[in-house]
Amino acid sequence: MHFGDIEVLPVLDGIGREDPNHILTRPGVDDPWSTKAEALDEQGILDFDIGGFLIRTADRIVVVDTGVGTIDDKLLGHGGRYTGGKFLDSLRAHGVAPEEVTDVLLTHLHFDHVGWTTQKGKVVFPGATYRAHRLDWEHFVDAPDASPGAVRKLSPITEQLELFDGDVTVVPGVDALHSPGHTPGSTVFVVSGEGRRGYLLGDVVHSTVELEEPDWRAIFDEDPELASQTRNRLADELAASDDLVAGAHFPGLNFGRMVLTDGQRRFCAL
Repeated sequence: MHFGDIEVLPVLDGIGREDPNHILTRPGVDDPWSTKAEALDEQGILDFDIGGFLIRTADRIVVVDTGVGTIDDKLLGHGGRYTGGKFLDSLRAHGVAPEEVTDVLLTHLHFDHVGWTTQKGKVVFPGATYRAHRLDWEHFVDAPDASPGAVRKLSPITEQLELFDGDVTVVPGVDALHSPGHTPGSTVFVVSGEGRRGYLLGDVVHSTVELEEPDWRAIFDEDPELASQTRNRLADELAASDDLVAGAHFPGLNFGRMVLTDGQRRFCAL
């Protein structure tokens, strides 16, 4: 996908398999997935593609999120199973070696977005500046009750880290929009060029269904009410525009567009 002379490509790392009725619900709706069968596989499982995005600008090679890392069919506490390991191969398939990456932008600091920030205590992208929202770093790394796993994974990038606050331009052509609720510092990155814009949503939205009805709730959201407000504000803005949008777990990490049909929001994959 191109936005002027800026190119955005998916970088797949692996897949997560989830019971949709456990992780995404609609309060007061008994069987919310009965009308969303097209989003599930033949066994009724919701597959989450996992990875990130490669952004090529005139003078930058940027990675947005770094997948889940080297785990293999790992059963998580909430019941999902996650497999990674392909991220660097996917980057190389786009002609990019880790040493060539100039910037790593993190939408937030959950494990399936920071998996390839480091491996075995070593920084994976040695020439890159890592960028994350200050509130997420304080929450996941600096807090007294921070997860030891998160601290161990992320501490090695400290010397290459730049934290940002609020809405800022992080690299030319890419803006950060603070979009809290999923995590305190959750961020949407907006790529702009020649009048076109593409929104990289991170986990503000986990599945395209959340863009369509306003009352979905995800068990992963740390502040569900704020997450819902953020998600619906963005979905309404996107439906009123011609901008493109991609989520961190959308099928193929591909872009789509929001449209309004008889007043109802709909996601249309490209």
